[in-house]
Amino acid sequence: MSGSLPDGRHERPDGVDDATVEAVGKLTEALEVVEQARGFLYGFHRLCGTADLTLGEAVDALRDAGHEDLAEEIARDLVGRNILEGRWSFQVVEEYDADYYAAFKESERRVRDALLDGTPHVFEAEMKQDRRTEGRRHHEAHP
Repeated sequence: MSGSLPDGRHERPDGVDDATVEAVGKLTEALEVVEQARGFLYGFHRLCGTADLTLGEAVDALRDAGHEDLAEEIARDLVGRNILEGRWSFQVVEEYDADYYAAFKESERRVRDALLDGTPHVFEAEMKQDRRTEGRRHHEAHP
């Protein structure tokens, strides 16, 4: 790729070839997908909590409507139930964060440190430089 950004923050280190920049860019792209999956997992966690609280309200409403046996059955079988064996959703999130997510982030950082002196988004910065129109408003290299 040609050119570097004038601010120098995302500049390719000397001696690094295109294949390396592309490989690290692909690894970072994979991490970004993991980040998005993590966001969905947190959304899932919040939805599970909301569902359980709403379920509790439904149990109260069933009781208030005179359906004590059904309310008790639902309360006993579903309210506070694990979503996976032995786990509520917060435990799934914590396990994902501690195991897979942390290892993935650390691996991506280690590769960037080893191959690009820790510089993030070199591939994207070079793509931006190649695709922007020099001197055109909204095509500036940096803010």
